[in-house]
Amino acid sequence: MSDTAPPAPMGRFERLLTLWVALAMIAGLALGVLAPGLVQAIAAAEVASINLVVAVLIWAMVYPMMVSVDFGAVAGVAKQPRGLLVTLAVNWLVKPFTMALLAVLFFDHVFAPWIDPADAAQYTAGLILLGAAPCTAMVFVWSQLTRGDATYTLVQVSVNDLIMVVAFAPIVALLLGVTDIVVPWNTLVLATLLYVVLPLVAGLITRRILGSAEAIERFTTRIKPVSMIGLVATVAILFGLQGEVILNRPLVIALIAVPILIQSYGIFALAYGSAWALKVPHKIAAPCAMIGTSNFFELAVAVAISLFGLNSGAALATVVGVLVEVPVMLSLVAFANRTRSRFPEGAA
Repeated sequence: MSDTAPPAPMGRFERLLTLWVALAMIAGLALGVLAPGLVQAIAAAEVASINLVVAVLIWAMVYPMMVSVDFGAVAGVAKQPRGLLVTLAVNWLVKPFTMALLAVLFFDHVFAPWIDPADAAQYTAGLILLGAAPCTAMVFVWSQLTRGDATYTLVQVSVNDLIMVVAFAPIVALLLGVTDIVVPWNTLVLATLLYVVLPLVAGLITRRILGSAEAIERFTTRIKPVSMIGLVATVAILFGLQGEVILNRPLVIALIAVPILIQSYGIFALAYGSAWALKVPHKIAAPCAMIGTSNFFELAVAVAISLFGLNSGAALATVVGVLVEVPVMLSLVAFANRTRSRFPEGAA
């Protein structure tokens, strides 16, 4: 597989991205309190459990990465399968089961004195749904921030999506003990269309128009800030949509976040460490670890609502996963960038 061109130095906006995200969280909470009508209007723009305003912003984040995808290099993935194997093993043989274990440990035992057993069962169910749904969209952003191989990342996400179609429902049914799991195919299809297919087609058309590798590199450098602005705006909207829940139930939010944090950092350590041990190049290792750490929250939220109801503890737990994800992933992006020199940069 051909190496990606050396990225341009990070601008001031990108270097201070963690600060902008923190400010976006505060702004989102303020928006939810001061402009509830606007937040309700944004919340109403939803199809198949996917908020269309957020979808547009995620599309803006994903598109710059898709412009970097070189279809001529896709065949090269087969020549270096280790990164893909790490991703698949962690996502489907480890992650759902460790999330279930952590959920039971904390809500049936550690937090039992403070949480009603019925609520604890709901939170456990929501966390299981999160653990069984690896990321589809945001991983392209994390890959871009770690200078990941755009083509390899696309293949990793696509293979995970194909497996999710057949494995998500059986895994959830096994862990929840519920046999009548109905997979929201409209959510799966729409998310794949909005977050993968459309930006991929737009990226392909853009590459054809630009022509040379130099022109493509200049273009992606110019539009990269748009991706970061989209991330910050998405965070503000997500926190605005959930502002009332965060402010009214801070203790519950904090308790649910504990196993999610342990799971996130643990899964990243396992995937990233395995990739390092297998001498996977950093541009593949970082995204492969990010895919398992991040979650397909639209799918998890949709299934939680369909199984347990809109105001259920399960739905709340999946929403907490959304709120925790961005700060956690930014910290892991920073760690991955700091440890780049410990990985090989060439072909696997």
